[in-house]
Amino acid sequence: MMILSAPEHFFASCVAPERLEQPALWFIYRGSRMLVARNHDGAQVPSTYSPLDLGLAPMREQYLGNLAGRHCFAAEVDDLTATPDGTDWSGLRGLYGALDDTLFALAGRGFQIMDWDRSHQFCGRCGAATALKPGERSRACPSCKQVYYPRIAPAVMALVRRGPEFLLARSPRFPPGMYSALAGFTEPGETLEQTLIREVREEVSIEIKNIRYFASQPWPFPNSLMIAFHVDYASGEITPDEDEIEAADWFTPDRLPPALPSTISISRRLIDSALDELKESG
Repeated sequence: MMILSAPEHFFASCVAPERLEQPALWFIYRGSRMLVARNHDGAQVPSTYSPLDLGLAPMREQYLGNLAGRHCFAAEVDDLTATPDGTDWSGLRGLYGALDDTLFALAGRGFQIMDWDRSHQFCGRCGAATALKPGERSRACPSCKQVYYPRIAPAVMALVRRGPEFLLARSPRFPPGMYSALAGFTEPGETLEQTLIREVREEVSIEIKNIRYFASQPWPFPNSLMIAFHVDYASGEITPDEDEIEAADWFTPDRLPPALPSTISISRRLIDSALDELKESG
């Protein structure tokens, strides 16, 4: 199952309770890796009143919200922090499938918030130290009053359809043989629709029409929001941008590339939805 929306029964908040009546879930990060407890059930998010109980001294903490009655926090520790007994540090991608979908989504949320908090300790306008602003998820500069909120970078994804075919491409950065849908970041002043038209035109030199929203997915590597669409081919011949696209082609359910994106990504669900629809119609 893909992580496509806010976790069920989770209520986001930045205002922590005055005291805890029971242990909270702690999403604790050391650099790009998260602390997980290991037992016969696999990976578990540590449950404790405080990271101090695990022998950890956080550099920063943020309250995430309440998950079905359990308070949730994110914290970050120094890169040299020792690993508590019975735990290890895992990259987020490695936790897909090891944690249930809800906890995996919260792990991504916590990672993005820690990245924002770490990156805005000082004001980018005047250089003064910032401070957390009570009652909202922001850091404020006491000197020039600039306020910094967590950044979200919207990126669109387009699966171009032409009758029974769909267009996939590969970037030089992809693993060998893997093809995916076209994607790119929205620029200032653009609508999502304008981004789709521009990105497809820039990457493969074709025109599109009939834009249809599919779904969205937070992508915490580090702060993106992927917004996926089905679109129809309008005109043009595939001409890959040599700087961005290594290869691009039309595929069908009976003729697929050697590899598709991981099931962790919305690109795979977008492709799978087209495959299912084409197989049913065929």
